[in-house]
Formats: sequence, structure tokens, C-alpha cells
Amino acid sequence: MASTTSSATRSLTTLLQQSTINDHEEFLRASNAALKKFKNDTNAQHVKVVALLSLDRYDDALKVFEDGGERLKEKAPLERAYALYKVGNLEKAENLAREIGGSRGMNHIEAQATYRLEKFSRAAELYKHLASEAAEGRDETSDLRINSGATDAQLEWSGQGHLASKKKPDREDLEVFDTAYNAACGNIARGEFGQGEVLLRRAKDLCNALEDLSDKEKTAEILPIIVQQIYVSSMLGKTDDVEKLSLQITLEQQIDSIPDLETRTIAQNNSVASSTKLANPYLSHRIFHSVSALPKTAKPFEFQSDVLRRNSYAIDILSLKYTGVANSTSSSLSKQPSPTTSTRVNTISVLNAAAHAQNQVGKAGLKEILPLLEKRPNDVGLLLTIIQLYLLTNNHGSAISLLESFLKRLEETTSETDQDVRFAPGLVGVLVSLYSTQGRKSHIRTELAKAASYWRRKSKPSPALFRAAGQSLLGNSRSEDLAEAGKIFASLRQQDDKDHFAIAGYVASYATIDSSKITSDVERLTPVSRLISGIDAAALEDAGVPHAPTLGASERNKKRAADDSAKPAKKRVRKARLPKNYDPSKPPDQERWLPLRDRLSYRPKGKKGKQKAAAVTQGGISEKGEESLPLAAGGGKVIVEKAGGIGGGKAKKKSKGGKR
Repeated sequence: MASTTSSATRSLTTLLQQSTINDHEEFLRASNAALKKFKNDTNAQHVKVVALLSLDRYDDALKVFEDGGERLKEKAPLERAYALYKVGNLEKAENLAREIGGSRGMNHIEAQATYRLEKFSRAAELYKHLASEAAEGRDETSDLRINSGATDAQLEWSGQGHLASKKKPDREDLEVFDTAYNAACGNIARGEFGQGEVLLRRAKDLCNALEDLSDKEKTAEILPIIVQQIYVSSMLGKTDDVEKLSLQITLEQQIDSIPDLETRTIAQNNSVASSTKLANPYLSHRIFHSVSALPKTAKPFEFQSDVLRRNSYAIDILSLKYTGVANSTSSSLSKQPSPTTSTRVNTISVLNAAAHAQNQVGKAGLKEILPLLEKRPNDVGLLLTIIQLYLLTNNHGSAISLLESFLKRLEETTSETDQDVRFAPGLVGVLVSLYSTQGRKSHIRTELAKAASYWRRKSKPSPALFRAAGQSLLGNSRSEDLAEAGKIFASLRQQDDKDHFAIAGYVASYATIDSSKITSDVERLTPVSRLISGIDAAALEDAGVPHAPTLGASERNKKRAADDSAKPAKKRVRKARLPKNYDPSKPPDQERWLPLRDRLSYRPKGKKGKQKAAAVTQGGISEKGEESLPLAAGGGKVIVEKAGGIGGGKAKKKSKGGKR
């Protein structure tokens, strides 16, 4: 058995010495032949694993490791870690690379695995370490530059831009289309779409200029760039460019035939989202979901998955699938912590509210959404949705009171997470904006000062919040507020000592309360003479300063007085109308306004008319000794009998007989 093993090993060694790096199939056949003679030959198993990896047969390579046992795993840990990474078993690949460690190959695999696991800070550390030890002239130098650029872009996307090694591309980055594309992605992640658009065009031109790529390979490389260009153009509002780029993809290669599934999914999403021709939501729903499910090894990053998930919910809502979206989003929200400032969670909350309101806004939407706030009182996304609906109905007071009560409830808790949400720059900005609509300057100053005081104790303060708070406090002449503003601008200077805004604010804060602190800083500011060199002070003084009068609440409610200079409207004078046969010499009849039957001159005609007039008297005595009173509205009359003598008594009876 030993002689058979040694002869198989010698034949395999001879083959390896005579072969080139492209003979992977020959390696595989030789290793299989050697394993038929002795199946536990570790060298033959190792050669077979390398051949399978070179042929992209990663699952078969892992099967060889399982058959080879611990001896093969100990002999080829790098190949095993690489195979695990390629099949999508990223956690095992990362753990194995970290446990073994030591070699550059293992560091590369760990960096790649952590990158796909979205542990971008760790990946950045590994690439920085590899770049510091890379020798000049190595083939990996270019790969390290490309991978480091991609990691920096992902750090920007994930909100960890402060860990990125570069903010602006070097000249070397603009000479290769891969690094230019990564630099463009970094600009897009920071919201710098104009610069990103320029770098994307640069990357596209560099790719087209490559001579070592075929036309088919160039098309495959350019497709992701065009997809990114569509996104940038849509964010810049260039709808014509979006249509042209979308048509370019359709002409060069149908979306359904894009080989890379991840690129195909994103291209389909951007095509539906940016199209101005798809007015039918049901057709958009069908096109959006026409892409096949992505395999485990081609799943997009979390920020991309969030966008795809949100767009899917939005299309479902447009397709009137309210119940499905409401149930799905409610299930997702029940698994998330609350309150939170996570964009992903709060966006899902907004979509949940839209589904419950069935796309209604205004008072109708509020009626459906307000009960949800009782069930989820700490839901920030739901809270902001209700505030927005209040603003749409011009109900600023309810919006302010709702946000104030929410922030007060968080401020009373002892949880550090709740405190971070309470003083989150976004929520503080919303409250300040609401206060500004009602002119509450003191409330604005107090809120910004509280938020700045809180974040000064943290390791990650918000520069935008600090600037707003410092600027607001400078508007007050109180020494306490000026001292607080000075502390805020001092914190800004610790982050960036060359920040001219922070330096100017620091000088303005202590100029009147402690000028000794700003002696050296005044010289760093731009001289006043230079600032006003192009200003004509005399012309400004002659022109005057326009000042809009501010009205109090009582004055705003008063009606505007009429303009004295306005002429009164002319009244139309009607022409006098006189009766027919009018004689101005005769005096007018005094009873002309009474009905004809009530006039003294009225004489009824005919026998019946005279009898009726005699019978119907107003308050007169009738022949029967009765008094008649007419009823109103023609209701007839009431007959009142005449009373006897004044002294009363019994009436005298008429005797039946004659004289006695």
C-alpha cells in the first residue's frame, strides 16, 4: 500500500511540474486517478480542491473537504475559507479566517467576508493593514485600492462616513474606471449628486477606452454605471436624461437579459420608479415583480434591500392591497425596538400608516391613523406622519403640542437610547421649524441650547445642530447665553480647527464678555476692510433699510382698516316713479296705505255686500246684542255675548199669560 501511495504521489508531482496554470482539467483528472488508487491521499485531495476552485466548482470543493476529514482541513485552511466565502457561507468564512489568521491570504478573505456581511468598519481596518504592508509592484496594489474605495463608499451609505479614509479621489483614482466608479458612489452616498454625475461619466469613458476588454465585456461593465446614472439623474430632476439612459439600456441589452441578477433587479426597480409612461399601477406591479428571486450569493446590501422593500410596499398600496401591506408592515414593526431613529424602521412605519389610511390625507387620514398612535405611542415614523397631516390641514397648534408631549415623555425616562431619540437632530429640527412658523424665538433658543448641551457630552455630536444652536444663542445679549454659545463653538473647533464659521462664532461669543480669549483668533478672520471692499456704504445709507412691521396676535386678528385714499363707490340713483294721473296740487290721501275695505270712503256694492258690512263690524254692537271680534289671518270671528245689568242679579222672566 505504501509503494502504491508513493508512486501515485510521484506521478502527480511529475504532472504538476510539467503543467501550466491553465491545465485545471488535467489537474482534476490526475488527482482523481490518484485518489482511485489511494482515496486518503491528502496531497491528491489538495490538488483536486485547487483544481475545483479554479474551475469555479465551489460546492464540489467543499464536498472534498468533508470527505478528506480534519487532515485536509488543517492542510488547506485558506482554500476551505475561500470556498466557504464563494458559496455564501460568510459567517463560517469570517470565523475561520480570523481563527487561523497570520497570512495575507486569510486577511484578504476575512476582509471580503466582513465586507459582504456589512461589517464595513472591520473591512476598512483590514484593507488599511494590508495596504500598509503591501510591497511596491505587487499585483494586489490595484485590487487593494479598488476594494478600499468600495469600502469607503459603503461606509458613507451606512452612515459611518467619518471612518472613510478618503473623501475626495486622488489623481490615480481617476485613471482607472473601477476606482472612479467607487469614488462616484461615495459622492452619491453623501448626497453630492453633481460631483457623482461627473465621476460616473469619467468611469464610463475610461471603460470604453479599455483595449483588453471585448465589446461584450465592456457592456457588462458599463451596465452598472448606467443604472447608477439613472438614479443620479432622477435625484437631480433630469427626467429627459433618465428617459435617454433607460432607452440606452433597452437598446444595448434588454433588462431581462442582464446576466448579473443583482444589477438586473436594481435596473428593473429604477426603470419602474423613474418611468413617466407607466400610469397603470397594476402593470407597474407586474413589471416590478417580474425579476426572479436573488440567490444567497447575490443578495444586495441592506440599504439597497430597504429601497427595494419600500418600493414594493408603495406599489402594493397603489394597487389597493391595503390589508396585505398593513399586516406585513405591522409584523415587521413588532420585531423592532421603539423609539428609534432608524430610517428603515420609520419608513416602514410611514407605509403602515398609509396602508391603514388607504392613501387618504387630511382629516380623513387622521381619523384612521390617530388610533394607531394609542397602540404605538413611541413610533417616531407614525408621529411624524401625523404631524405632516396636521400641517396639511393648517393645524400647527396640534402638531406642536403632539411633538412636545412626545419629547417630554422621552425626556422623563432614564434610558440612554430614549434620550438619544429625544435630542435627535432631526426631531429637534422639526420642532424648531414648527416654532418658527409661530414666531416663538425664545422656545427655539431654549430647545437648541438643551440639545447642544446634551450632545456635547457625547462622542458623536452633530455639527449642523451645534451651528444652529450657537447662531440662535448669539441673537441674545445675555451673558449666560453668550457663554453657552462660546462653549458650543469651542466644541465645533475641536472637530475642525479650520472651520471659519466656528471661529467667527467663537469670536462673536466672547467679544463682549471675555475678549482675552479671542486675541489670537481675531487675526485668523477675514479683515473687515476686505469684506466691505465692494460695498458702497453711502448708497446703502441713502436707500434706507426696509423693515417689515411685526404684528402682535391681537393686531393680526383685527380687520384691515379701509384705505382713506380709496374713493367711495358711486350709488345708482333710481328715477322717481309717480302714480298715473298724479296731480301735485292735490294733497295725497292719508289712507292710501290701508286696504280698500278699511278706508272710511269704502262703500260696498249690492244688497248682500251692505248686509255683510253691517253684520261684520269691528268692535261694534250687533243687532243681537253681541260683540264680534275678528280673528287674525282670516280665521273667522269670536262672538261675545253682552253682559246683563251692572249689578248682576237674576233676569226677569217673561210671563206667559197676559195681564193679571
